[in-house]
Amino acid sequence: MDQGLTQLLPLVLIGVVFYFLLIRPQQKRAKEHRAMIEAVRRGDNVVTAGGIMGKVTKVRDDNVVQIEVAPEVRIDVVKSTLTEVKTKGEPAPAAPKDGGDDKAEGDKPAGGNPVSKFFKK
Repeated sequence: MDQGLTQLLPLVLIGVVFYFLLIRPQQKRAKEHRAMIEAVRRGDNVVTAGGIMGKVTKVRDDNVVQIEVAPEVRIDVVKSTLTEVKTKGEPAPAAPKDGGDDKAEGDKPAGGNPVSKFFKK
């Protein structure tokens, strides 16, 4: 009996670790995603899983929203494909102060040729 319990203990321990490191965080993310999707309303800026960005013009039903991707161009998308929702009052992310991209000066290829940084003269 005592030997069987000691053999079972590592399996139980692995199960507990899996629950706290994998299952529980995934359930939390799914719950947050569900809440975000349920809170979508007209005027929100959204991003779909396919990378399409637009503004919600109409919430058709529990499953479908209509988004405007360009002036007078509207498409219907399934709510569950929305990956990001920015509300009307949410500020845009701040641009870098130097006005350029986030790359360091050493990351930029010399002379516009991306291969030239590997083959120096």
